[in-house]
Amino acid sequence: MSDVFADLEKRGLLHQSTDAQQLAGRLAKGCRTAYVGFDPTADSLHVGSLLPLMTLRRFQRAGHRPIALVGGATGMIGDPTGKSETRKTLSQEEIKENARTYLEQVYKILGRGKTSIAYNSEWMNQFTSADMIRLAARYTVARMLERDDFQKRLQQNLPISIHEIGR
Repeated sequence: MSDVFADLEKRGLLHQSTDAQQLAGRLAKGCRTAYVGFDPTADSLHVGSLLPLMTLRRFQRAGHRPIALVGGATGMIGDPTGKSETRKTLSQEEIKENARTYLEQVYKILGRGKTSIAYNSEWMNQFTSADMIRLAARYTVARMLERDDFQKRLQQNLPISIHEIGR
């Protein structure tokens, strides 16, 4: 195992770590799993996905196991992250087709057969209404409004949907 932590730090790819020494120690102790998640809300990945994919590739080259996490469930409801408006909801067919094109792009960087694929819909679609309410109870409006993107939308009198709170 190469020192992936030092490499990431040297290249400025490590933005935040609660306990940098603990993370470096864990990465040095053998194979770890790292993931990058994508909500398939468009027909192609965008250039902003390249940096996390290249970072995951560095983990892979150092002997760690990469996972591409496809946000099929979150993609269907619309992720508000960094958006000035609520994203439109997509059908299962649109999500499935977008995910297919994303994975083809991911495989070009991480390699088919060398990358595990996980779908958040496998566990999120099993949530009941009560599960969702319990999950929503963990978030507050005050916490949501701390986010810059929501503050801007509120100041511009743009809509913010209830389902966006936990994102």
